Amino acid sequence: MHTKIDLCSMALLKLGEQPIQSLVEDSPAAQLSRTLFDSVVDMLLAMHPWRFACKRFELTKNDNGDFLIPSECLRVLKCNGEIIGNTIISPSNKLSVLAVVRTEPEKFPSYFVSLVTTKLAMEFCIPLIGDQTVFRMLAALYETELQTAKFIDSTTPTTRNNVDNFSLINARF
Repeated sequence: MHTKIDLCSMALLKLGEQPIQSLVEDSPAAQLSRTLFDSVVDMLLAMHPWRFACKRFELTKNDNGDFLIPSECLRVLKCNGEIIGNTIISPSNKLSVLAVVRTEPEKFPSYFVSLVTTKLAMEFCIPLIGDQTVFRMLAALYETELQTAKFIDSTTPTTRNNVDNFSLINARF
């Protein structure tokens, strides 16, 4: 169970910098951490349908006759409708939506923690230490960790087993 401060400190340690104790410190590392953390994590979450960050929503029409996408959604993965801005247009009265949602660091699996800390270290590298060589090494590490994290996530079994409960499969046996 990691916090924002833990992840930012781990990223700083990858750069050979001192960890931070708080996001409100007056140090350049703390300023970078509080400025970049949320946007970097949101981007990483949205870039792939991470199983730990997916959530299903059952939406009902609002007063305007469309469906409002919940604010915690970073990316809609599946819906039966047309997405326009933060709304979904659909002729049905109820709509099921599968989305990647903003997730707290405490819920990140270890493979995602490593990915986040490496990406943060990349983002912190040039402003803090200004070393292009270290940046390139972190970029290569990030690409490797991204592929590994996607593999681990994609091979993790889901809690639902749709094939076992599919009526046509059951009828054959």
